[in-house]
Amino acid sequence: MDETIQQYLIPSEPYYRSVADEVALFEAAYSVRMPMMLKGPTGCGKTRFIEYMAWKLARPLITVACHEDMTASDLVGRFLLDASGTRWQDGPLAIAARHGAICYLDEVVEARQDTTVVIHPLTDARRVLPLEKKGELVHAHADFQLVISYNPGYQSLMKDLKQSTKQRFGALDFNYPEHPVEVEIVAHEARVDAALADRLVSIAERARNLKGHGLDEGISTRMLVYAGSLIAKGVEPRAACRVALVRPITDDPDMRDALDAAVTTFF
Repeated sequence: MDETIQQYLIPSEPYYRSVADEVALFEAAYSVRMPMMLKGPTGCGKTRFIEYMAWKLARPLITVACHEDMTASDLVGRFLLDASGTRWQDGPLAIAARHGAICYLDEVVEARQDTTVVIHPLTDARRVLPLEKKGELVHAHADFQLVISYNPGYQSLMKDLKQSTKQRFGALDFNYPEHPVEVEIVAHEARVDAALADRLVSIAERARNLKGHGLDEGISTRMLVYAGSLIAKGVEPRAACRVALVRPITDDPDMRDALDAAVTTFF
């Protein structure tokens, strides 16, 4: 493995608490190099899962945070001008395909549809990436795998994946863990005791019941870790919850009052 790709190896085991058979299923998918789609709400552990799997499989992981201004060149590469003239620079997708990394396109639905179509030749039997500007056809390394994440909660006519894209992937569903598992995760990640983590998870569950009734998104596991980390550093619990749980997800005064009341119930 050359230096170009070694920097993308995960150096130590990331903490990941499995909740079902997702680890075994992903290993099986990787063994046949099936492109995979991780579906679930923001902050529920999709990115941590793929980091853990890349470490477990001993494969480099190249992550791309997708956004609406991302172009196909941002993924595959472009010509750059320097003192010696023009030179080609591979994009992250091309690097992964050439060198046998896992390429993870995070929140792929945020990218423009005319950008996401460049992944199609890599997700069928061809496993190739055309570099049209360079006039090169990259044949994917035997170890290459493409993984995307997708939040079905953001579905709309303007922000959804085409069926022609979806049907190229296997899919794993992710959601917020069951109460005892989420308590375990928050306690470990925030370095707080289980009793405190239990109260934080209970607040989140109250908020998640409001999704679709004034809230677009519930309180994520990631946000609970933030709140717990603040408390572990000595921040007063209600203030920590206000900063990490309530204020980020809503500006509506009534909704904030309702969430603040839930916090007060447990703290």
